[in-house]
Parts: sequence; structure tokens; C-alpha cells
Amino acid sequence: MRQPLLALLAKEPAHGYELKLALEQIFGEAYPSPNIGQIYVTLKRLEQDGLVRSEDVEQTTRPNKRVYELTPAGRDALRAWVGEPSDGPRVRDEFFVKLILAPMAGLADRMELMNSQRRHYMGIMRSLTELQADADPADVPARLLIEGAILHLQADLDWLERCQEELV
Repeated sequence: MRQPLLALLAKEPAHGYELKLALEQIFGEAYPSPNIGQIYVTLKRLEQDGLVRSEDVEQTTRPNKRVYELTPAGRDALRAWVGEPSDGPRVRDEFFVKLILAPMAGLADRMELMNSQRRHYMGIMRSLTELQADADPADVPARLLIEGAILHLQADLDWLERCQEELV
């Protein structure tokens, strides 16, 4: 949550609710809606770390609002984040750990685990496909986010087939 907030604040100062709305608007329904409490806690930590600063802005018909802006240190941190590669494939996959260890411990059958995981993936795939069908064609970030999630999910399903071929 830290880096997306810093990136939004690099564009312009904002208060927490504006940041929440911006994330929802930019990424659409496929992106998990951020919890407003989490946003404010993160903003407070960013301020404690010297990456943002805030000030209360008076409003005539509403309570004052706290507006946050990026500091030079925040801009440097954001540039560093943008410049470093993102994590690659998951090596420590929680499902794979269950798949290997649970049968060894007599806690589960491998085939049952794989079938359960496959059903779970297929349910997510159905939801994403519905989102994709309903997506606004002009909303490129949301469409690409959904498409990327579907492609990753398809890769997970393909990998699950390989696990079944090798382990069962």
C-alpha cells in the first residue's frame, strides 16, 4: 500500500479518501478496494518515516481535512521502488507446501487437495471472466489488470496439471 500511495501523491497532494477513490477509479473492480483505515495508518507511517508531510486544511461546511504531500525523501523512495525489478515467480507457494507436506503427515490426500485447489481457481476464473466481460473497453488499466490476473491463474491451473501428472 505504501508505494501506490506515494505514486498518487507524486502527482498531487491529497487526503486519504481521495487516495482511496483514485485507486478504485484507476484500477477498477478487479483491484481489491483498499480499506480507508489501512490508508490512514499507512499515511501516518509514511509521515513518521519522513516520506510525506501533512497539514490540516480548513473547510467551511465540513470538518477540517488532513492533506498529504510527498517530501523529497518520498520522491527518492518512489524513484527507487520504480527502478527496482518486481518479484518474479513464487518459489514459496503455500499450496505447494500443503500439497507436499500434508499427505506425508497423513492430513490429506494429494488428489483431493489438487481438486479442491482447482475448484478454487476455477471459481476465481469465473469471477474474473465476468469482470472482463463487464469492463469498460476504454478503461485500459482495469482491463489489463484483469487480463494479467486471468493469465496468471491459467498458468497456475496448467502448473496444477503438471503436479497431478508428476505426483499422482
